[in-house]
Amino acid sequence: MGTPLSVAIVALNEERKLPACLASVAWADEIIVCDSGSNDRTREIAAAAGASTYRDEWRGFAAHKNLAVERCRNAWVLVLDADERVTPELREAIEGVLNDPTALDGYFIPRRNHFLGCWIRGGGWYPDDSLRLFHKTHGRFADRPVHEVVKIEGRVGRLTAPMDHFTYDSVEEFLTRMERYAALAAEELWSNGRRARVTDLTVRPLWTFIRMYGLQRGFVDGWRGLVLAGLYACYTFAKYAHLWERGARVPEA
Repeated sequence: MGTPLSVAIVALNEERKLPACLASVAWADEIIVCDSGSNDRTREIAAAAGASTYRDEWRGFAAHKNLAVERCRNAWVLVLDADERVTPELREAIEGVLNDPTALDGYFIPRRNHFLGCWIRGGGWYPDDSLRLFHKTHGRFADRPVHEVVKIEGRVGRLTAPMDHFTYDSVEEFLTRMERYAALAAEELWSNGRRARVTDLTVRPLWTFIRMYGLQRGFVDGWRGLVLAGLYACYTFAKYAHLWERGARVPEA
């Protein structure tokens, strides 16, 4: 490989999924794992794989990932979650970027999201482009409570080779994480001046289901597509229910 690459991973209690993630990037020049307080073997697994491992108080999704990026000694950084894997095809594409003197400043990577053990092709879940490979002098995660994204000051491109994302393994896992994400999303809406309306609690959840299952062809994934559309409708309702609750508790000036 030409230009060296650092991989930045933020993890919490990921002893089950982290080994496969680390193995998929064992070829990288440096791996940084920032742990936010795991009580399992996450840090031991990372250290055994040769990663530089840190333990820090949780700073929020964007801030913690920026902390991991800042600790990378190389200019080019690939940011991963513990449930993501770099495919052989993606490795080849990344190495092509690192060996290209005319490379852009950042690259979107398509993700193959897996739900209940299968790759989900419909419902808006593919290709799910995410900007994860970038030159650290040009990019950082934008400060927001949830659904953090990298902002690039410069030229951006897209790789065609996919990353595998092994997300929810069970409905229980979705519902557990849904509560946290819904509360954070409502907080972001509130801070931006948004207030809940009746249609947010009635029309929006229904529209979420119709969009995912029908317009975005969630039905091609069989019963998984049906369940996923229903769960996202629940998430939409929970998000605006949190927003409504916040408005009910805080009197308007």
